[in-house]
Amino acid sequence: MTHREQTKGACVYCDRRMTRGGMAKHLRTCPQRKEVMETFNHKHGKENRLFHLQVQDAWGGDFWLQLEMAGSATLVELDNYLRAIWLECCGHLSQFSAGGRRGEEIPFEMKATHVFKPGLELTHIYDFGTSSETLVKVIEERKGKPITAHPIVLMARNEPPVVTCMQCKNEAKWLCMECVYEDQTAGTLCDRHTTISALMW
Repeated sequence: MTHREQTKGACVYCDRRMTRGGMAKHLRTCPQRKEVMETFNHKHGKENRLFHLQVQDAWGGDFWLQLEMAGSATLVELDNYLRAIWLECCGHLSQFSAGGRRGEEIPFEMKATHVFKPGLELTHIYDFGTSSETLVKVIEERKGKPITAHPIVLMARNEPPVVTCMQCKNEAKWLCMECVYEDQTAGTLCDRHTTISALMW
């Protein structure tokens, strides 16, 4: 069995690079993040329940986000965030569910504070034709003052994984849509092996 290298990302507070699991642990103790939180906790304003979320694609986990979401925010706002950063193409329907793809659907108008608790995992589905599935796991909760007026804060995300050409294993820069749809292959190609039907990403 070949070893598959995990994608890494950088902490927005201190720039340390690590894998998805390492980043989830790091953010709990990051000195620079703690310093920022302390600064805002001494400012005027209401305290809120704030949730650390780990978001990843459901199939391989190469694409991931570490977010902090205000408890007063709704799942509509999380859905909009995921659409903006990853998913939106054509205004498809989406849903959150607890207990997997066919689990209990969670209404979009629900506030995070009424849904989230540490350890909970939701499945987010975008597009019920050719669906994109995302897992949203609540890592931990803290009580304090938000560091921004936005309901969701990006704390880390993966760097793009290296994709190789299906012909020669050099770095791919093109996607052959004919290969994907008709031949059911990866369709990733380098400059040398690109075709007229390929799209650059």
